Amino acid sequence: MQLGRVIGRVWSSAKNASLEGQRLLLVQPCHADGSPSGNPIVCADGTRSAGAGELVYWCRGREASFAFLPQEVVTDNTIVAIIDEMHLAGPGPEQA
Repeated sequence: MQLGRVIGRVWSSAKNASLEGQRLLLVQPCHADGSPSGNPIVCADGTRSAGAGELVYWCRGREASFAFLPQEVVTDNTIVAIIDEMHLAGPGPEQA
């Protein structure tokens, strides 16, 4: 899974039938500190409730469709979690 921030929504009038009723969101992949990492991608919303500005976990590849089982949704990227809080460990002790 990877981190990302929802930056928009995608509307499509012509799409694969398995995507009917699925929300498609624009996600900016990011590092743990929130800085952008790469180009924005389109993700299906496996949570059905992610919104603009939220920090999310997303997955890529064949596993991206597993969030919708038993329904078969054709997707390469899916939001699988909304992050409520994230605690980053501070720098470790200096090593000599």
